[in-house]
Order: sequence, then C-alpha cells, then structure tokens
Amino acid sequence: MILRGEAGPTKTRFCEAESIMVRQTPWVEREFEFKYPIGLFPGVIARLWGTPARLEEFAESLPVDVLTAKIDHGWSIQEVIGHLGDVEELHNGRLDDFLSGAEMLRAANMANSKTARAAHNKTNIRELLMSFRGARLNFVRRLEELDEKAVVRTALHPRLKTPMRIIDMAFFVAEHDDHHVAAILEIIRRLA
Repeated sequence: MILRGEAGPTKTRFCEAESIMVRQTPWVEREFEFKYPIGLFPGVIARLWGTPARLEEFAESLPVDVLTAKIDHGWSIQEVIGHLGDVEELHNGRLDDFLSGAEMLRAANMANSKTARAAHNKTNIRELLMSFRGARLNFVRRLEELDEKAVVRTALHPRLKTPMRIIDMAFFVAEHDDHHVAAILEIIRRLA
C-alpha cells in the first residue's frame, strides 16, 4: 500500500502479503446487535469525522490508473469514494426520520443506482474527496447538536427489521465506512 509520509510515498508491509488472510463479509450479510451505551456516541462521531481524512490519505498518493481500476467487476477506488458521498443523503434523511418521529427509517437503494449513474471514474479525485468531506462534516455537525434524549430515539431499520437508535445508526454508518475503507485497501494491495 502506498501511503504519504514525511519523505513522500512509502510502501507498507500490507502489500507484501500474497493474499489477504481473512475475506471481508459482504455488507448485506453483516448482522448487528444495537446495544451500545450512549456514552460511546462521542467516539462514534470521531470515527465518522475521521473517514474523509483516511480516504484522502489513500487516494491523494495514488495514480489515476490505480484509482479507476476495477477488480473482479467491482467498484474502483474512485467509485467507492463516490458511493460514500452518494449515501450521505440517505444518512441525513434517516436522521430526519428519527427527529420527525418516523416509525421506520427510509430504505436504502440497494441497487446503488445513484453510484452506477454517477460516472465517478470521470470525476477528479480531489472533487470527489472534497464533496464527501463537505457532506460528511454536515452530517457530523448535525449529530453533535443532539442531546442524550435525541440520541436514543428509536425507529425500525427497513432491511435489518430491527429497531435502532440514532447512536446505532451512527455506528452503522461508521461500520459502512470501515467496510469500504477495507475494500479500498484490498484494491490497493492487489494493484501494488
């Protein structure tokens, strides 16, 4: 993996492995138990706040051919970053659902048609990163404004068919981020 350091790009041991030892569980196969104490909310917000910086660290040091390469018919790094930006609208909408007292959260478009139509590989990586950063920081600011009473508001997640609170939704988003960061790392490992 190529990461920026004080002396410029460097390779890490991550890329030296022949193959990844543990395969990532597909996102739609993940199961969640939402039992997090609300005292964890500040840490979850910190994870969400840090995702743009992690993406910038990976993407800014990579050439366009690596950023736009597709492996095994999956998304490229730029498409993954674009997808994370695309779903910020869903996250904000779900937060609206909680705050308005909806019984069920709005459903995600599991076909990811917004990402499929967006042609993220034709967009400058800096533009994708800045767009995601702006959208994510708006979401984080909204979460930071909530008090303890709001953080525990509950609604049903439509795909998981389980109740979740705002803290659980924030954790779910952070896990979704990490899922896609891990996918980016795997692409980098395979192309390095």
